[in-house]
Amino acid sequence: MANIADKPVEQKLRDLYQLQHIDSKIDEIEVLKGELPMEVSELEDEIAGLETRVNRLKNVVKDLESEIGHHDANIADAHQLIDRYEKQMDNVKNNREYEALMKETEMQRLEIQLSEKKIGQANRELDGKRELLAATEERHASKAGILETKREELKAIIVKTEKEEKKLRKTSDKARKEIEDRILKGYDRIRSSYRNGLAVATVRRNSCSGCFNAIPPQKQLEISQSKKIQACEHCGRILVDTSIVDEIEG
Repeated sequence: MANIADKPVEQKLRDLYQLQHIDSKIDEIEVLKGELPMEVSELEDEIAGLETRVNRLKNVVKDLESEIGHHDANIADAHQLIDRYEKQMDNVKNNREYEALMKETEMQRLEIQLSEKKIGQANRELDGKRELLAATEERHASKAGILETKREELKAIIVKTEKEEKKLRKTSDKARKEIEDRILKGYDRIRSSYRNGLAVATVRRNSCSGCFNAIPPQKQLEISQSKKIQACEHCGRILVDTSIVDEIEG
């Protein structure tokens, strides 16, 4: 670590810009991917939620159909009992038996009315749940189609850039080892502060190429001398002389 810390400032700045140059190329690949990774992830989450909802609705529909079947069976049983009671009425021996059979018959008729009412309620709820299930399944199918398209788009970009990105990341890791920790931490902090990931900038037309604010002539002179690490007083980016940029990018 001592040999890295003892490097001339100019070399430290050169190493920093070299790292920035590599990381910027990685950033370009990420820009090419755009929002696709996030969109794919969000769609996967949404589809998982829709699948859970579909399964829940299917269970509700199944329970309602079972409930209706149960009430239908009750009605059928009640009709059988009524038929039996009515036949028994033909052979009653006294008013007491007749009244008892009439009472049982009336109870079964009330049971039929109650079951029919519950069937009506269940059917109305069932219609609503089936409609909601169909809409949810349609939405699921639509989202699944969109997800497949997005995955294919992302896959095509990854196939196209994977080799280059892997190489760049390996080069970036190697370049980071040439920079002392305290400077590297500052670099990472600045990079994370800006959407374009630019932590190392240069002077272009007397201004910082990162924030485009003017840089005083005296500071420009100090930057060109590369005797110490200079930061833009407006955006905090590390500033390097154009000669370093030309050497690395040229």
